Amino acid sequence: MSKTDDVGKAFDFRLFKRIFAHTKPYRGIFWLVALVAILSAAFAIGIPILVKNIINDSLESKDGQQLLTAVMWMLIFLLGQVITQLLFNYYANLLGEAVIRDIRIRLFEKMTSFKMTYFDNSSIGVLVTRAVADMQRIGEIFSQGFFMIVADVLKMISAAIIMIVINWKLALIVFAILPVILIATRLFQQAMKVAFIEVRAQVANLNSFVQERIAGMKIVQLFNREEIEKEKFRVINEKHQNAWLKTVWYNSIFFPVAEISNSIGIGLVVYFGVVQNIENVSLDNKGAIVAFFFLMDLLFRPLRQIADKFNTLQMGMVAANRVFKILDTDSHIADEGSLERKDVKGDIEFKDVRFSYVKDEEVLHGISFQVKAGETVAIVGATGAGKSTIINLLNRFYEIDSGHILVDGIDIKEYTLRSLRSHIAIVLQDVFLFADTIAHNISLRDESITTEQIEDAAKQIGVHEFISSLPGGYQYNVKERGTMLSSGQRQLIAFLRAYVSNPSILILDEATSSVDTYSEQLIQQATDKITEGRTSIIIAHRLATIKKADKIIVMDEGKIIEVGTHKELLKKGGYYNDLYTAQFMAEEVA
Repeated sequence: MSKTDDVGKAFDFRLFKRIFAHTKPYRGIFWLVALVAILSAAFAIGIPILVKNIINDSLESKDGQQLLTAVMWMLIFLLGQVITQLLFNYYANLLGEAVIRDIRIRLFEKMTSFKMTYFDNSSIGVLVTRAVADMQRIGEIFSQGFFMIVADVLKMISAAIIMIVINWKLALIVFAILPVILIATRLFQQAMKVAFIEVRAQVANLNSFVQERIAGMKIVQLFNREEIEKEKFRVINEKHQNAWLKTVWYNSIFFPVAEISNSIGIGLVVYFGVVQNIENVSLDNKGAIVAFFFLMDLLFRPLRQIADKFNTLQMGMVAANRVFKILDTDSHIADEGSLERKDVKGDIEFKDVRFSYVKDEEVLHGISFQVKAGETVAIVGATGAGKSTIINLLNRFYEIDSGHILVDGIDIKEYTLRSLRSHIAIVLQDVFLFADTIAHNISLRDESITTEQIEDAAKQIGVHEFISSLPGGYQYNVKERGTMLSSGQRQLIAFLRAYVSNPSILILDEATSSVDTYSEQLIQQATDKITEGRTSIIIAHRLATIKKADKIIVMDEGKIIEVGTHKELLKKGGYYNDLYTAQFMAEEVA
């Protein structure tokens, strides 16, 4: 959608209605805030009337008791304003936070259900902006936008009515200024919406850039990219600054215009009310003129504030539009299966499976193979041959174009996603660890996995000693992405994570490709242990690690070109033999 389309009309009532639909569970708070807004307006409008009566009646009559009563009423109205403002601020913010909590949960749930394709094509920084900064903007619709605008409109309408009752001629003079402010406000709102869309876009770009560069800081420094990235950041930051400066510029124009209009109104009231002595307004009726000053403030000040609050409302609407676009995105794996199985043997079969990441650009061309329960099968081939794609499809991270994938003779689409994935564990080459303890990274906070189970599993696969040597042992915090551990140590944690989940199907994707010799030995021991008695699929570049596999599947350009044991494939003298010989010679040279 283009920027022009995103701006659309000045106010999108359908979007506004959709936002407020999320207040249904909190109707009590909603109506309380609305009531408090009305009472706040009533207390505000009552004060000018009391001032008028005090000046005209109590001061003129010099009646001390009457003056005391009027002052007491003034204090009651002022106290009422304070209490209603306190209640308004608290409950409007409470309502806003409750709504954004609900929407944020829906958004996170939605994002966790997306296909991997969505994340392949989306910026993480932008998604973080949507889930954090944009959500806060939506909350401000309630705490600083809509209800405050309603309260201000009530004050303005009430002030206008009281003006007419006191002196309709003076009221008409004041009202003559209103069109100028209304036109300025309208132009201001339209300009600010365009500006705020640009601001949100630049905030997302800035977040995305910073997130990526911090995550890839090692590459930035390794290749001496600091100055280049600094220049890129300067350009993006300048665009961000300029987007905000547009809003500052529009504010700098609008608010002086509003102030001048207000001052002109005060001058006209003084002139026509006092000097020209308009009908029934004389120096003996000073209270009416003083009341007009208060009422004009209640008329013009809220109008200026409405423009400012409308900015907040517009920013919230723009943010909501971006968030709802994600919520409306249809990019999830259809979880229409109903089969829940506690026990899976681990038979796997691919039947003429075809798949493409990009439409009409097929990467798997009719793949067919079988893995019997308990077998260890290795898949080898050059980079881009389609090895990891097979793993992604087995887990239903992507949907196949045609063909069938069966587990225990049942199409994986018939399983619920939760059930299917609960029987599969993967150890990836690039291990992801959360900024948490080792124990929590192994159990992933699954309460059914105890510390005793984790320690026992660690002893079985030979990593207990390594973990125990760390400060705090299993309670050692590995920090973000496991940066406190070496790549080999992270791999061992990943092996243990897979082992404690007790999967029926185990997948090792390049699990030993970038570790030191000592870690590789530990990983090989761990591999022998965790593959024992369960269906295992191993993807490996280092062919020496898969000699014991029951079957080796050789792939090239999305096709299976050879199948057999290590010895059988060497005997054939084909593609696998060439790969093995080239790798063996390379290791000999090294």
